[in-house]
Amino acid sequence: MNWHGRTILVTGATGIVGSWLCRRLIAEGAEVVVLVRDWDPRSELVRSGIIQRARVVQGALEDYASLERALSEHEVDAVFHLGAQAIVGVALRSPLLTFESNIRGTYNLLEACRIHRDLVRNIVVASSDKAYGDSDVLPYTEDMPLQGRHPYDVSKSCTDLLAHTYAHTYGLPVAIARCGNIYGGGDLNWSRIVPATIRAALEDRPPVLRSDGSNLRDYIYVEDVVDAYLALAARSHEAGIRGEAFNFSPESRLSVLDITRAVLRAMGKDDLTPEIQATAKAEIQDQYLDSSKARTLLQWKPTHDLALGLSKTIPWYRAFLGHPHER
Repeated sequence: MNWHGRTILVTGATGIVGSWLCRRLIAEGAEVVVLVRDWDPRSELVRSGIIQRARVVQGALEDYASLERALSEHEVDAVFHLGAQAIVGVALRSPLLTFESNIRGTYNLLEACRIHRDLVRNIVVASSDKAYGDSDVLPYTEDMPLQGRHPYDVSKSCTDLLAHTYAHTYGLPVAIARCGNIYGGGDLNWSRIVPATIRAALEDRPPVLRSDGSNLRDYIYVEDVVDAYLALAARSHEAGIRGEAFNFSPESRLSVLDITRAVLRAMGKDDLTPEIQATAKAEIQDQYLDSSKARTLLQWKPTHDLALGLSKTIPWYRAFLGHPHER
């Protein structure tokens, strides 16, 4: 799809995927509107200057009026809903805040899109493999039930069900994207394993694993996620795509210990031994996705393997953390 000249709202624009998505959309000539709750000067959106080329709406997902104003006043014709409270540990401590952001925020946005359906032609809701909850059968496929049990997982299950409702009941042109663990430059959530390991290695200290290291996960590079969201948005209005969920994965599952060691190897820090604490709570043991639906219907496939993704990611953190000359 040609995004040139289209006006696009991105929620969650200060996050890792939002920053990269805004960069890409602006490069392709789109008019980008970003919803910003908290001003974070460390965000890649701000540090890179991308935000200077976007229109900024100050507001929160929990405030319906802010969302409707963003759509109406800026005449938005496509929406990427990436905004969410995205940390499992925070959700465990503060479930109400997570439910307000992830559930209320989603139905507020979808309702605003319904009211202004004369404007909005394409919508993508960013979800997660967490929406599936625990399953004895893996990999997850899109026809499996949504059965989140822990607070964050439940919030994503509800997000997906809301998107299904607005698509099937009201014909809203919305589709759902489910990814596993996303990594790349710009992720400042240090509880996540890739940035945490990179920072530890740069400080020459052992990375700390909250789990026992055996959990299996997908790890997908951020630019592949941006490609996925754009491919899905381009066709979210079509029969067979509207209201559907799509898994996006490189289909190369790794344990937490495996990904930690891969990062250390890529940084020449093999001598550092991860410290395994095994204290994590409300974590699903194993999660990984089947992406055959996206490959078949959207012709999407990742272009970054782990080695290439890390070769782009590690230099970003070296520069950000002030270690530009290390290997």
